[in-house]
Amino acid sequence: MKHVILGAGPAGVIAAETIRKHAPNDEIIVIGDEPEAPYSRMAIPYLLIGKVGEEGTHLRHGENHYEKLGITLKRGRASKVDTQARQVLLEDGSAESFDKLLIATGSSPATPPIPGIQGPGVHPCWTLEDARAIAALAQPGARVLQLGAGFIGCIIMEALAMRGVQLSVVEMGDRMVPRMMGPTAGGMIKDWCVAKGVSVHTGARVEAIDRPDASAAAGCAPMSVRLSTGERLDADLVISATGVRPNIGFLENSGIICLVGVLTDEHLQTNVPGIYAAGDCAEAFDKVSGTTIVSAIQPNAAEQARVAALNMVGKTIELKGVTQINVLDTLGMISASFGKWDGVPGGQHVELTDREAGRHLSLQFSGDQLVGCNSIGWTNHVGVMRGLVEGQVRLGEWKDKLLEDPTLLMAAYLASAQAQHEHAHV
Repeated sequence: MKHVILGAGPAGVIAAETIRKHAPNDEIIVIGDEPEAPYSRMAIPYLLIGKVGEEGTHLRHGENHYEKLGITLKRGRASKVDTQARQVLLEDGSAESFDKLLIATGSSPATPPIPGIQGPGVHPCWTLEDARAIAALAQPGARVLQLGAGFIGCIIMEALAMRGVQLSVVEMGDRMVPRMMGPTAGGMIKDWCVAKGVSVHTGARVEAIDRPDASAAAGCAPMSVRLSTGERLDADLVISATGVRPNIGFLENSGIICLVGVLTDEHLQTNVPGIYAAGDCAEAFDKVSGTTIVSAIQPNAAEQARVAALNMVGKTIELKGVTQINVLDTLGMISASFGKWDGVPGGQHVELTDREAGRHLSLQFSGDQLVGCNSIGWTNHVGVMRGLVEGQVRLGEWKDKLLEDPTLLMAAYLASAQAQHEHAHV
């Protein structure tokens, strides 16, 4: 049996190792499109602040790790999948046949169509190559402008701040992390960043990146960045962190169904038998929301890869759901977002805010279940929130108690867990 895995990120590597564990004699080929050893993008901010070297970003550290497991690493980029001939065509003109295929091609930065964004001095923060370019330019005192204050943007922002740059952030939304935080929480994160010396421009777009000096074309003179608010900001480095989109263009006309990502069933199989998808490029079924979603976070990539790999070797395993969870450290302020943090039609919600203490809690209910929440500063409640949302726990009378006092989460969790346990043993 020959397994081909497209993508050498966390999902690709975990899938390959899982297949090897359960199918010691099968052939496994992992195809990645970067010259580096397989690494984790999540480690790049740690590389920028000097917590790890480039070696520290690698997913596996043993010498000849992949060779010892009999996993072949190949450099290449897929241009087409021929489902009839069961082969992947690569951009260099070569082809790789397969019995089972895993699409784990991840995602790429979505670069907004801004005049000047393709010129020198502008970088996404996505690959090790990007990190090297950013490290060279983000010297202490350098003026750095970051486009986007989403989840990834806030992680990059922290690394930049620790490098001692003069940092400005421009976010189109009316608050920071608008896709995981409500207005109060997003506003509190913004206030915190401003207090820490970051210049934050919300409700603003970058309209153009100009290089007024002729020598700027060579990347050695400052850029002038024009905002939709009419302001102009000077920058030595511009970082684009405005979101990502799945790498699925090569699947066009393949017969493999894609919506936002590659559509999969509960086994992570696509509509074509023997072809699976996992990670940032996969659109998997989420039991909590009852819909298919692309959720580009590493815990999901790892679990989807494991489930896909087990099904590829003939074990029938279902994905339990897609975790909608983000825990973020923004310059020392810890925030969390779970499930349907923005609520459901007809649902009830409760909010508690103490700006002085830097604490905020927002709970969203559907019937007597907690379906989503936002929190800032309530670090001791993070596990409980996740347990209640993912477990779809019926709170009964505790829902009304939480509407009166949302800080009773721990007691509600323990009481509901006890009730469920007793019910199971009746």
